Amino acid sequence: MNILAYTDGSARGNPGPGGYGIVMMIEGSSYQKSFFEGYRNTTNNRMELMAVIVCLETLKKENQSITIFSDSKYVLDAIEKKWVFAWEKKDFKDKKNPDLWKRFLLIYPKHKVKFEWVKGHAGNKYNEMADRLAVKGSYLPNPKIDQYFESSQQKA
Repeated sequence: MNILAYTDGSARGNPGPGGYGIVMMIEGSSYQKSFFEGYRNTTNNRMELMAVIVCLETLKKENQSITIFSDSKYVLDAIEKKWVFAWEKKDFKDKKNPDLWKRFLLIYPKHKVKFEWVKGHAGNKYNEMADRLAVKGSYLPNPKIDQYFESSQQKA
């Protein structure tokens, strides 16, 4: 069984109110699940990465085969070009979003993950759905607080 997932992130203002959206399905099946969340103040890159993390954390069993489609070069390049592993060795010194990258590295090895880049806003049905969910999340009336981001903004 291969799981397919489309993930997207959004931030209005960047930084500003943001959200992520995820559309998951089982290849060859009619099963489809979608979900989203919103944050009071965050960035687009944080929400792109958060979508991937939450997608993987949602998997109930370990060692699942999943293909994640994302339009985020930031996320895909960091993983596919193995930059994140070099950043980890240097404890993410001078890198943005270390809290999320560390969270990603806890869940990533538990599954068989393949990443595929998909061009954003190019008519891909599921990418467009994930985008709409991410934007919807950014408008939620009681958004979550991105504690790490907001506290780092206060220090800056």
